[in-house]
Amino acid sequence: MPDTATGYDRAAVEEVLGVVAAEGRDSLTAPEGKRVCDAYGIRTPEEGLATSSEMAVALAEEIGLPVVLKIVSPDILHKTEAGGVLVGLRTAAQVAQGYRTIVDNALSYQPNAKVVGVQVQQMLTEGQEVIVGAVTDETFGKVVAFGLGGILVEVLKDVTFRLAPTDAATATSMVDGIAAAEVLRGVRGNPGVDRKALAELITRVSDLVTDFPQLAEVDLNPVLATPTGATAVDVRILVDATAADVPHRFTQDEILTSMNRIMRPSAIAVIGASNEEGKIGNSVMRNLVNGGYAGEIHPINPKATEILDRKAFKSIADVPGDIDVAVFAIPAKFVPQALEEVGRKGVAGAILIPSGFGETGNHELQDEVVAIARKHGVRVLGPNIYGYYYTPENLSATFCTPYDVKGGVALTSQSGGIGMAILGFSRSAGMGVSSIVGVGNKADIDEDDLLTFFEADPNTQLIAMHLEDLKDGRSFAETAKRVSRKKPVVVLKAGRTAQGAKAASSHTGALAGNDRVYDDILRQSGVIRAPGLNDMLEYARGIPLLPTPKGENVVIITGAGGSGVLLSDACVDNGLALMEIPDDLDEAFRKFIPPFGAAGNPIDITGGEPPSTYRNTIALGLADERIHALILGYWHTIVTPPMVFAKLVVEVVEEYRSNGIDKPVVASLSGDVEVEEASDYLYAHGIVAYPYTTEKPVAVLGAKYRWARSARLL
Repeated sequence: MPDTATGYDRAAVEEVLGVVAAEGRDSLTAPEGKRVCDAYGIRTPEEGLATSSEMAVALAEEIGLPVVLKIVSPDILHKTEAGGVLVGLRTAAQVAQGYRTIVDNALSYQPNAKVVGVQVQQMLTEGQEVIVGAVTDETFGKVVAFGLGGILVEVLKDVTFRLAPTDAATATSMVDGIAAAEVLRGVRGNPGVDRKALAELITRVSDLVTDFPQLAEVDLNPVLATPTGATAVDVRILVDATAADVPHRFTQDEILTSMNRIMRPSAIAVIGASNEEGKIGNSVMRNLVNGGYAGEIHPINPKATEILDRKAFKSIADVPGDIDVAVFAIPAKFVPQALEEVGRKGVAGAILIPSGFGETGNHELQDEVVAIARKHGVRVLGPNIYGYYYTPENLSATFCTPYDVKGGVALTSQSGGIGMAILGFSRSAGMGVSSIVGVGNKADIDEDDLLTFFEADPNTQLIAMHLEDLKDGRSFAETAKRVSRKKPVVVLKAGRTAQGAKAASSHTGALAGNDRVYDDILRQSGVIRAPGLNDMLEYARGIPLLPTPKGENVVIITGAGGSGVLLSDACVDNGLALMEIPDDLDEAFRKFIPPFGAAGNPIDITGGEPPSTYRNTIALGLADERIHALILGYWHTIVTPPMVFAKLVVEVVEEYRSNGIDKPVVASLSGDVEVEEASDYLYAHGIVAYPYTTEKPVAVLGAKYRWARSARLL
C-alpha cells in the first residue's frame, strides 16, 4: 500500500529486498528492478517475464511489436556483454528465435548461470537518452547523478552530482547544470524534453536510496526523455549491506568542547621532551617557551629532571593539576602506552607528531591508537604531522619554525611539505594568520572539527584548507555549507586529475569516482575551490581584504587596450559579469578620456594619460552606485609612474571609504620592476594588486564573488 504522504510503496521494495537478501544476491533482476521502480513512481516500458519462447511471443503480441528481449539472471549483471539483449524484434517468429538465442548466449557466456527467463519489453524509439543514477561514494556516501545517457556517457562524462537526499530545486539545477543542457531545451527545431519530469525522476531515485541505504547503486541508463515525460528503459540495481554504514560522528557541542581546550589550552605536556638540540622534543619545547605561550608547559621524560628550566616528569600521571593538550614527540611504537596514561589524566587533545602509522601501512597501530583515544574521550590530531599554531594564544606547538603574525586567516594542510609552503608564503606576504594546522593521517580530528572550531572563533575570518582526501565527505559538505554562509572556505583538493575510483559495476559507479563529484559537491556546499596551491594562498590573502560587492556589475578601467582584452578574458574565466555601460555613464566617462580612448567596458583611457585621468575615472567608478566592482589595468609610463598611480588609487579609494562607499577594487600592473613596489603598496592599503599578471587579481575577485553568491550576500 503506497504511503499517503509520498505516494511510495515502501512495503513492495522491502519485499523485493527481502527475497534478494534471503537468496544471498547482490543485484536485482530486471523484473525486480521494475517492481522497485513501480513502487517509487519511476516510469518504465511495458514488459513481462517469459519462461518459454511461446510465452515470449504471447507477451510481445500483448505489449505490441516491436519489442526488446533481455536475459533475466541474477548471475549476469552486464546483459549486453553476455549477448543477452536483442532489440527491434518485429515479428512473432523473430521473438521466438530471439528467446532461444538469448538463453543460448547467456549459458555460453556463463554456463552455471541461473536463468530466470527473458524479459519482453516494449521498444521505445523516440527521446533524448539521459542517465539518472545513484551510487554509494566512498567519500560522500549516497550521491545522485544526472547526465547525457546511452553508450557515450562514460566517454563524454557530461554528468553532474549532488548529495542525496535532494530536493526539486537541486534536481532542476542538475538538469540545467550539464554542458549539453541546451540539447534538453531543444535545438534546431527539435522540441525540448520535459525537464520537470527529469527533475522529479532524480528526486525519486534520491528518495529511494535514502529510504533504502542498502541499495549500493541504482543505474537508470538510458532514460528516454521526451516533451511529455521520462521513461527508464534499462534498470540496474545493486545491493550491499555495508552501503548503509555511517562513519562515527561527534556532535557540534562535543567538537567545540574538545577543540576549545586544544586550541586554547591552559596547560600543555610534551611527551618526549628533550634537552638535546636537533630532536623533535627539544624543538617543540623551544617553540612553546620562546613563542610566548603563557600557559603551563610540562616536559615529560623519564630520564630528565629539568628541560629548558622547567621541571621534567617521568610520566604525565605525575604532573599536578589538569592538562589540556599532550604533544607526542616519541617513536610510534611507544604511543599506545603513553596515550593510555594521557587518557587517564583527562587530557582533551593528543597531538601525534610521529610518523610510522597508516601512511606506512601500519594501520593496526593507528587503529589501536584511535580505539584508546575513543575509550578515554581524547581527540587525536595526526599522526604524522608538524603540529599546529594558534597565534591568538602565542601557541606554536610544532617542531617547525615559529610564526607570530596575527590575523584572520586559518590554514590547514594534510601534507607537512604543503604546511611549510603555507608558512613560507604567509611570512613572505606578511599575511596575518589565526592558525596553521597539520592534519596528516586524520586518524581522528579532521577538517570537519577544524571548520566547526573556526566557525565559532572570533579570531578567524577565512578558512583555507589543503586536502588530499576527505574521511567523511558528507559530514564535511554539511559542515562547510553551514560555515561558508558566515565565513569563506577555500579548498585546494589535491589529486584532481587522478582517475580515482576502482572499477565500478555500473555507468553511474564508474562516473562517481572522478573529480567532478568533488567539484559539484564542494560547489554545492559553498566552498571556493582553488585550482592550485598559490591560488589557495592568494585567495586566503586577498578575499578578506575585499569588501563584499553589492551586485554583479564589474567595470574595467585600463591604460592599455591589450591589458583590457586579457582582463576581459579573465572575467569570463572567473564568472564575472562585465557591466553594459548605459548612455549617461558612457557620456560621463568620455568627459575624462581622450577622443581616441574607448568608453565601453573595458574603459580604455590610453597609456599616455596624466594621473588626473586615472583619478577622475576611478572616482567616477566608485561614485556611481550602478557599478559594483572595479578592475584597474595600469601601464607603466613616465607620465604616470607606478608609485604615483598606486598612491592616487589609494587616496581615491580611501576618500570614498571614509564616506561609506567601499567597493572591491583590484589592480593589474604592467611595466618595469617599479610596478612590484607599487603593487605591494596597493596591497598594503586593501587593494588586491599584482605585477605582470592580468589573471591573478581577477581570480581573487572572482573567488570573492563566488563566496558572496553562495552565501546569498549579493
